Amino acid sequence: MRESIFETLIGAAVVVVAGVFLWFALARGGEAASAPSGSVEIGARFSSVSGVDRGTDVRMAGVKVGTVRAIKLDVDRAEALVTMALSKDLFPLEDGASARIQAEGLLGGNYISLEPGPGFGEIEPCGENQKLFGDSGCGEILYTQGSVDLLTLFASFANGSGSGSGGAASDTESSDSSGSDEGAYPDPAE
Repeated sequence: MRESIFETLIGAAVVVVAGVFLWFALARGGEAASAPSGSVEIGARFSSVSGVDRGTDVRMAGVKVGTVRAIKLDVDRAEALVTMALSKDLFPLEDGASARIQAEGLLGGNYISLEPGPGFGEIEPCGENQKLFGDSGCGEILYTQGSVDLLTLFASFANGSGSGSGGAASDTESSDSSGSDEGAYPDPAE
């Protein structure tokens, strides 16, 4: 009898803990979907957005400046279209700015890092009659770098394909076996 009461209490505790985790996840997901007040939507095209979802942080110099609002696939170009809501304080943003997907660590999640860069103009947010990722090119960051798959990278090093040797001759080996001294420095002892 005593054993069944103990098992019931343990089961109830597990259900309560699972409920708390579920409530926290749903509450956080609702916050991530809403745009911060005073934000501007811009977009970027990436070849890979592995590890990035709605609500992922957008940071500049390590400081959160926005969130990812939506991710869609451009089937024609085989690219991921990422819509971000950024703080109005960042604008004007020069068109030389770049967006890069970075990992927080080996076991952490990913975030999008914005890096300012010189350009010839500014990234203009889309107007009322313009569409993000449309023909006008409004609101797009042109320079992007997708995410790096660390497992594939480590596997390439483990297999030896990431060593960089590739069978090429090293700097100390001579690629000319004719023995001519043409182009060599003169010997100071002569």
